Amino acid sequence: MASPPSSSPHEHAAARVRLDKWLWAARFYKTRSQAGEGIDAGHVRARGERLKAAHAVVVGETITIHKDGVDWEIEVLAVSDKRGSGADAARLYRETDVGRDKRLAQIEARKAAAQAFPLLRGRPTKRLRRVLDRFRGA
Repeated sequence: MASPPSSSPHEHAAARVRLDKWLWAARFYKTRSQAGEGIDAGHVRARGERLKAAHAVVVGETITIHKDGVDWEIEVLAVSDKRGSGADAARLYRETDVGRDKRLAQIEARKAAAQAFPLLRGRPTKRLRRVLDRFRGA
């Protein structure tokens, strides 16, 4: 009777991945240091609690990521510490239906706000300055 094959230390180590590495591998952040900064700022949460960069990501865990004014609510499907293509990164997580609806609503609200308040860049032109002065009553 043969005994079951023992798992190598490398297989066990691959099952435990730091949160900052996983966020980088899943392409939520361009660098690990940016992922760490986002985590330290409290933008990454699980069960409503802030996480630390050394948090071990577990398959099935639900994580909320606040990035660029948008909240992502995702479920971890796989664990990896290697950054691959975008298709590989998409296989690491699944966005929840409730999270997707919230995220799309946030994006629509930002678009509506952007249309209501046009973005003015740089110094005003002479013509625009005169219009602003008339508006201010000066």
